[in-house]
Amino acid sequence: MSDRGAFDTNVVTLTRFVLEEGRKAKGTGELTTLLNSMCTAIKAISTAVRKAGIANLYGIAGSTNVTGDQVKKLDVLSNDLVINMIKSSFTSCVLVSEENDHAIIIEPEKRGKYVVCFDPLDGSSNIDCLASIGTIFAVYRKETDDEPSEKDALRSGRDIVAAGYALYGSATMLVLSTGQGVNCFMLDPAIGEFTLVDRDVKIRKKGKIDRLNEGYAAHFYPDVTEYLKKKKFPEDGSSPYGGRYVGSMVADVHRTLVYGGIFLYPANIKSPKGKLRLLYECNPMAFIMEQAGGMATTGAMNVLDIKPDSIHQRAPVVLGSPDDVQEYISIFKKHSK
Repeated sequence: MSDRGAFDTNVVTLTRFVLEEGRKAKGTGELTTLLNSMCTAIKAISTAVRKAGIANLYGIAGSTNVTGDQVKKLDVLSNDLVINMIKSSFTSCVLVSEENDHAIIIEPEKRGKYVVCFDPLDGSSNIDCLASIGTIFAVYRKETDDEPSEKDALRSGRDIVAAGYALYGSATMLVLSTGQGVNCFMLDPAIGEFTLVDRDVKIRKKGKIDRLNEGYAAHFYPDVTEYLKKKKFPEDGSSPYGGRYVGSMVADVHRTLVYGGIFLYPANIKSPKGKLRLLYECNPMAFIMEQAGGMATTGAMNVLDIKPDSIHQRAPVVLGSPDDVQEYISIFKKHSK
């Protein structure tokens, strides 16, 4: 066996991986270009996140976004980066961002055939305490030849052609699916490239951890209360589930993907329609979970089957290991009767 040394000379970068997948699918290369531009934006955001303190990017930008969250300076920067990178790739016609009231319709001379929904900096309330934050996105192919409009983004998650998230944690990781399973890429700062570290990731059938904000316990519906009680005080003699909650969807979902278990942001009395946004939070994560062999539900239906009627629509979401989610659904159904 030859010793290649410490340096891999046949590294599978994200660009190479996406190109190879595109060749297999006999595509036009436009999706490859789009994902590469998204990848460049994520690298730039990662750099900004890493030097936020030095660059004075901490603190509030002084405004509130359309969904009522305080906007941090890093949010604004990240949003601009994603928009500019995708626009300049000539691959998209409609962009939906958490930070913008309305869909962005790209000018005719820069249009391509894809619609991109994204949350440029998820978990931004964690910026100032250095907890993990991330970027989430979902890509759709425009269905009609009509003039692009907001309606082009109002599609069920079943129409997603690619979805992913970047996690800016102890390292920067990009988790991506183009509908052929889930692959994880780590940003190698030495060469400035995302390299493949985990191919065809599958979630465990059952986990031992739950993740939700128990601060809302007084407002939980009975199904969530009963489910939690079963996890904390198991009647079959098994160990109680561990509780983990970061408050950054990317961090909580990534932990669920890696270790198994369940993530819940269900409806409650205060937020009867749920709190997380369907187009750029729930759908991309549900797509990745299903591609990894997991499930994502509202309790009543699969998240990916929801037909949205507005771009900032909220939805309840419970996702993770199939056995855990199935157990939650059975309790939900019992109570909904």
